[in-house]
Amino acid sequence: MTAFAPDSIVLNRKLPLWYQVSQSLRASILGRTPEAPLRLPTEEQLAGHYGVSVLTMRQALKELEDEGLISRHRRRGTFIEPSAQRGSPVRLLGSVDAIVAQQSGMSTRLLDHGTAPVPPELAEHFPDSAEVATYHRLRGDELSGEPTNHARNYIRPELADRIDPDDLVRWPMTKVLRDVVGVTIGRITDTVEATLADPETARLLQVPLLSPILHYTGITYDEDGRALDVARIHYRGDRFSFTVTLDAT
Repeated sequence: MTAFAPDSIVLNRKLPLWYQVSQSLRASILGRTPEAPLRLPTEEQLAGHYGVSVLTMRQALKELEDEGLISRHRRRGTFIEPSAQRGSPVRLLGSVDAIVAQQSGMSTRLLDHGTAPVPPELAEHFPDSAEVATYHRLRGDELSGEPTNHARNYIRPELADRIDPDDLVRWPMTKVLRDVVGVTIGRITDTVEATLADPETARLLQVPLLSPILHYTGITYDEDGRALDVARIHYRGDRFSFTVTLDAT
């Protein structure tokens, strides 16, 4: 039986290796094509693929097993669960690959895109631009079709010509900027706050007006500290939680 082929990553030695591997493998699993094999390579093969020890790989696989994305069977191997739930808690640990992983695995619909004047509240992030490229997407659970969040991205206009809207249906904006457009990401800052659903958010997420939601703002910077993308995402409060893990090292 042909085994599933995960993507490769460059590991950051300042972060727990098992966590980086689990999040990269998670992104590969959730972003797989329908015809991709469900069987994973062996622990030894995966460890060699990622350049980590078998013990580290085992810990990464346990994370995915606990999440319900994979199942492990003695003598038979490890398999992707085709009916695994995607609406899991978001865990932030300072890795771009982790952010890509958490944004992957949902059905996505591009509602609209174009150009617009820089919103006044974002002017500090785009001081040298009068306009930004905008993309508005609605994401939902792949199994139930239930809407889970809607996202607006505000992008530097010179990057828009290199963004294919079809890619934003397949991949998160972070992945498109890094792997398709080819920009080097220096850092990403995340802010999460509780708020109440306005009329548009209530309609899109199919929740009562003024019900609790989570409002996430993510700003992606290049190596020179220049803002490339400001993402503003509204999550259904009954489907998401945010956990921040601090590495003691």
